[in-house]
Amino acid sequence: MQSISPFCSLTPEVKYSPPWQDLSIIGIAGSSGSGKTSVAMEIVKSLNLPWVVILVMDSFYKTLSPDEHRKAHANAYDFDCPDSIDFDLLVETLRDLKKGKKAQIPIYSFAEHQRQPQTTTLYSPRVLILEGILALHDPRIAELLDVKIFVEADMDVCLGRRVLRDVKERGRDIEGIIKQWFAFVKPSYTRFVEPQRGISDIIIPRGIENTTAIDMVVKHIQRKLQEKSEKHTEELHKLGLIAAKVELPPNVHVLPSTPQMLGMNTILQSPETEEVDFVFYFDRLASILIERALDMTRYIPTPVETPQGNKYLGFNPQGTVSAVAILRGGSCLETALKRSIPDCITGRVLIQTNDTSQEPELHYLKLPPQLEEHSSVLLLDPQMSSGGAALMAVRVLLDHGVQEDKIVFVTCAAGERGLKRLTAVFPRINVIVGRIEEEGEPRWMEKRYFGC
Repeated sequence: MQSISPFCSLTPEVKYSPPWQDLSIIGIAGSSGSGKTSVAMEIVKSLNLPWVVILVMDSFYKTLSPDEHRKAHANAYDFDCPDSIDFDLLVETLRDLKKGKKAQIPIYSFAEHQRQPQTTTLYSPRVLILEGILALHDPRIAELLDVKIFVEADMDVCLGRRVLRDVKERGRDIEGIIKQWFAFVKPSYTRFVEPQRGISDIIIPRGIENTTAIDMVVKHIQRKLQEKSEKHTEELHKLGLIAAKVELPPNVHVLPSTPQMLGMNTILQSPETEEVDFVFYFDRLASILIERALDMTRYIPTPVETPQGNKYLGFNPQGTVSAVAILRGGSCLETALKRSIPDCITGRVLIQTNDTSQEPELHYLKLPPQLEEHSSVLLLDPQMSSGGAALMAVRVLLDHGVQEDKIVFVTCAAGERGLKRLTAVFPRINVIVGRIEEEGEPRWMEKRYFGC
C-alpha cells in the first residue's frame, strides 16, 4: 500500500501529516482458540515499540435486543457469524485511525453479553493489529490491511483452548461452551472463517510455535515503518525548503527588542548567571510572553458599573482559556502561566526526536477534557528550532477538535526557518516569540531552568 505524502502543496497553504497517519494495519484471522491472540502478542513483543496496539474484534459485537440477550445467556445466540459484528462501526473506526484521527473503541462485557456505555480513546498508533475470527471477512477492511494473516490449528486443540479460556476468563460453564461449539462455532468456521485462508498473505500453522512465520511478519512491518520514517523525514526537509522562500507572516508576533528585553536575554544567555537568577528572569520573560499571548485570545464586551457609579465598557474572556505544554521544556512556562491565569486548565504532550531517524515521535498525551470547546488553547514550548515537534503538537490539537485559529503557540526563542515551516502549514494559528535565534541552536533553556 502506497504511503501518503506528509504534505501536499495547496494554494496558499501546505498540509502536514504526522507519522501516525497512514498507520500499518495487520489483520489476524483464524478459528476461535487457534492462537491469534498469542501470535499478535508475540508480534508486539518482537517489534518492541511503544506505539503498537492490538484491537480485538470482540469489542465490536452488536448491542443485543432483549430476546437476543436471553438467548446469549442460554448459550443459544450465534456470536461467530458476521451478523453479530458491527462491521460498519469497525470500518469507520479503522478509516479514522488510518487518517490519523482519534477513535472511540467500544467496551464489551462478556459476562453481561452487552456493549458498555463507556469507550476507550485510541489515538496515534503506528502499528495496529486487528485480531478476530472474521478479521479478513469484510472486503472494506481487507482493503485497509497492510498484511493479512491466517492462523490455523487442529480443531480439537482449538476446542480445548476455548474451554480453558471461557471458564477462566469469561465465567462460562463447560456444558454451555460445548453446546456453543457444535451449534455455532464449528459450522461458522467452515462457512465464514476458513474461506479467509484464501485471501491471506501469510498462513501461520501451529500459531506461536511457528517462529519463522512470525519473524517474517515482524521484518515486513519493520521495513514498512522504516520506509514511512524515511519518507516523512525527507518531506519535512522539503517542507523546510519551501517555507524558507517566504517571509514571516503577520501572525508571528516577535517581542520588540527594547532595552528591557535585550537586558533580560543578556542575563539568560550568560553562562555566569546563577540558577536562581536565571529562573527569576526566565519567569519574568515568560510572563510577558503569556500576557502577549492573551491579547490573541477571544473576548466579549462586558459593561460594568464602577464603585463610583460610573459605567465602564470592559471585556471578559469569551470562554475557557487552556494550555498544553510540550514536555519537558513547556513546563518551564507554567509558573508564568499560573501567575497570569491561576485557574488555567493544562495538558501535556511529550514529543521527542528519534536519535536514529531524527524523526519527531509522539510518546505521551494527556489533554484537558472538552478541549475542543475552549475559546483559546496556548501551546507552550520555550525553544523551537526545526519546528518538527511544534508541527506534530498542533496536529494533535487539531485531531482532537481544536480549531486552528484558536491555537496560540508561545515560545521564548525560535529559528526563523522553523517559524516559517510552522506557519506555512498552519497559517491561522498565532505565534508569540521572544526572539529569533540562530538556525539549529540546541535546546538549553529547560536544562538551565531545571538545573539538569
